[in-house]
Amino acid sequence: MSFDSWIGTPALVLAVPGAIDGDPDTSGGIGRQMADLVRAYRPEVGIRFGGTAGDRHHLTEALAGLEPTDDHPLRGVVVPLLTAPHAPTAAAIHDAVRRTGADVRVTEALGPHPMLAEVLHLRLAEAGFVRADRMRLISVVAPSTSMTDGVVVGAVGGTDAVNAAGVTAVLLAARLGITVLPADLDDDAAVAEVFGQLRDAGCTRPVIAPSVVGPECPESRVAELARRHGARVSAPLGAGSTLAKIAALRYAEVLNTLGVETPPTADQLPAPVGSRHRPGS
Repeated sequence: MSFDSWIGTPALVLAVPGAIDGDPDTSGGIGRQMADLVRAYRPEVGIRFGGTAGDRHHLTEALAGLEPTDDHPLRGVVVPLLTAPHAPTAAAIHDAVRRTGADVRVTEALGPHPMLAEVLHLRLAEAGFVRADRMRLISVVAPSTSMTDGVVVGAVGGTDAVNAAGVTAVLLAARLGITVLPADLDDDAAVAEVFGQLRDAGCTRPVIAPSVVGPECPESRVAELARRHGARVSAPLGAGSTLAKIAALRYAEVLNTLGVETPPTADQLPAPVGSRHRPGS
């Protein structure tokens, strides 16, 4: 995956929604973790990250030094750490690009993508809400009061985000064999309607599965909705090798539009090595 000398290697810039405060358990930690994970797939690329808000580690800092030059057709590629379109984050990214004058392309969000359903399945299994085949993450529901019989795939970002979550919901339902519906976690009425549909379908043990990386949706918001509707919650997608693989694919898609390389498929990307790169983690 090398480049001709006249092309250079565009930087890969991860845009973290919200502010980065440096705490490893917050969005700053996700930015650092994802940069490390993506580096396993694109070791030849300079990888940076920055938040879309706040005073520290802002995206404008990550875009510094990427101004246009005559010998490089593109200086960087910005990959939003989002699973679906999110207007506030998109506006913040474009504002940072405008302020810095960086010569970059902004990719689509990480989703919709078929691999997101696999990660959501894993998060649900980790919480003990579904069963999972150790090899293929299939086969799931067992007659147990701890197992869920209905899942709400939570999205943030409005109609486009819900549509993206709907794709994941369909794939997740096929894996779980239970009712799975998408909902906008920012819309109280929409969430209430979806929980009503689950009740009508006979669901008595609902679970909210946030189809978000993490920073774009406060955990307190999800916890509040769970309490209101008598549901449990699985963890957000978080940083993981699957999301890193999708980010690397988004980067390659932009390079393909420049004629630099043909984007690899997910199966063609090299498998990262090390315990922190466990498949599907």
